[in-house]
Amino acid sequence: MSLWRTKSIESSMADSLEKGHSLKRTLGTWDLMVMGVAVAVGAGIFSVGAKAAGSYAGPSVTLAFVLAAVTCALAIMCYAEFASAVPVAGSAYTFTYATLGELLAWIIGWDLILEMLTAAAVIAKYWGIYLSNVFALWNWDIPSTIDVLGLQVSWGAFVIVAIFTTLLVLGTQLSARVASVFTIVKVAIVLFVIVVGAFFINPANYSPFIPESVPTTDGVGSDVWTQSLFSFMTGAAPAQYGIFGLLAGASLVFFAFIGFDVVATSAEEVKNPQKTLPRGIFAGLAIVTVLYVGVSLVLTGMVPYTVLADDPNASLATAFIAVGAGWAAQVISIGILAGLTTVIMVLLLGLSRVLFAMSRDGLLPRWLSVTSEKRRTPVRIQIITGAAVALIAGLTDVGVLEEMINIGTLSAFVLVSIAVVVLRKKRPDLKRSFKVPLSPYLPILSAALCLWLMLNLTTLTWVRFLVWLVLGFIVYFAYGRRHSLVGINAKLLVDATRREEIEREERAVRGE
Repeated sequence: MSLWRTKSIESSMADSLEKGHSLKRTLGTWDLMVMGVAVAVGAGIFSVGAKAAGSYAGPSVTLAFVLAAVTCALAIMCYAEFASAVPVAGSAYTFTYATLGELLAWIIGWDLILEMLTAAAVIAKYWGIYLSNVFALWNWDIPSTIDVLGLQVSWGAFVIVAIFTTLLVLGTQLSARVASVFTIVKVAIVLFVIVVGAFFINPANYSPFIPESVPTTDGVGSDVWTQSLFSFMTGAAPAQYGIFGLLAGASLVFFAFIGFDVVATSAEEVKNPQKTLPRGIFAGLAIVTVLYVGVSLVLTGMVPYTVLADDPNASLATAFIAVGAGWAAQVISIGILAGLTTVIMVLLLGLSRVLFAMSRDGLLPRWLSVTSEKRRTPVRIQIITGAAVALIAGLTDVGVLEEMINIGTLSAFVLVSIAVVVLRKKRPDLKRSFKVPLSPYLPILSAALCLWLMLNLTTLTWVRFLVWLVLGFIVYFAYGRRHSLVGINAKLLVDATRREEIEREERAVRGE
């Protein structure tokens, strides 16, 4: 009944074949690459970089993207090694269960639920807002919300979540094909924006590349709740720009890289996962990094970073309007809508697969993990998660949830980076088609970088994160621990062993 009991890799592989609780392998390298680009290239590429440049890093926001990409790449290498060795659903949750024990696996599964649930709700909400913006391009005055019994409901969020929930119920491959079309459109728009923006670059705007650090007097970082946890613990005065501003910017733009861990949750639906998963994940990350660096260079080259700092709602469109190319803002609005569309689909997929893995292990009700006979998709979980995301996005103010996405992702990255080292020690015999080079040094570096980025998130985000963890502990000890199949099977084995011992003792007494 130990909190650190592990689930063997052999058991995880056997469970992936369990009738009525298994998924169909239909995805290839192209599907995974598109999935990575689909989930990472969203509104963030048009807005997060501008906010980071204006409030934290200045022109060095490009380095912030590179640092975030390197951190993501190190963590993704750990994911790729695990996924090639244990190609089953659940991603970081499954990997942690096999190495660090059930309690930590529960925590990371709970964190992944936080990451994907909040991310899907935030993106769905913004999708509805940007849909109204696109309608406005054609002079159609259609509001993003409607009044229902006194509640302001984001109808667009309900529509897009319902569409992709239906597609995912019908089959993962069908959803991937639809996502491919939207992904090609949005990548084409991003490339168009980079090319057009390059004609407006003024090299003088890149100087100083790393602006001199200045104290923060108001806004983000000016009070105990909005300053970073690192500043709070060390007593360092909140500041903008400089090296610490660059690092804070990296923590913020890391939001743009969330999702590659979601790709790993689909491992059980991948054909030839040992080779396909690493190729698909790394190809997607390479494309996304090139796009982000290109956009950030154009953004900070078009206008001085002070222009972005003066606009609390700064985005890539801000730069185009400032140089007299307001028409590009219309193209950007369409690009944002296309970008957000695919992000929602991949997050709904990832969320359902993590819940599927946890319920199949008994930590959540087993009936949730039942798959349909024909399409072998987890219909029950997909519908429940779709309904939850739609309600949160449609009825609440999701703005306060944005940083919760980052801390959930980074906490998963930390544990996976540690777990890959543990698995090397525990199971050196395990076949791995991909191995993290320079292990254990790179995995340890990955964990350290992710932890550093976590420390640069606000204290309020950490408080909310701790509240979420407390809620998770309550659910685990009230339900998951008692219904865990690993725990139940271990108890049955102990009972059977004890019965054998008693029978042997009785036979010895009888002289048999």
